[in-house]
Amino acid sequence: MTGDRNINLGSGNYNERIEGDYIQGNYYNAPQKQNLAQAAAEIQELLKQLDKTYDTSTDLGKEKVASETIKKIENNPELKARIFSALKAGGISALDSLIDHPAATFVVAALEDWGNTSN
Repeated sequence: MTGDRNINLGSGNYNERIEGDYIQGNYYNAPQKQNLAQAAAEIQELLKQLDKTYDTSTDLGKEKVASETIKKIENNPELKARIFSALKAGGISALDSLIDHPAATFVVAALEDWGNTSN
């Protein structure tokens, strides 16, 4: 058999014979990371706003902040859609690592549960 066979596998390529200066690049979708960072920043901003109302030095205060944050997300369909789109692209653990707040683990757990029950 003569000639090169290149097979596109959807997630990558299979090249039967490689000769010379063959270079293949691997690309990632940067907007997904950006969307996740934006979603985290929006959640972070909600948490900061609620810090003014609730004491986050206790677990009860953290739970209240998380609950109010989830309510605000629920009541804003555009924000909710952006957050869940970003979660699908980047994952819950990536979101958790981007939010720096005492109540973050409560919010992330609630979002994870919410995402699991809505699917």
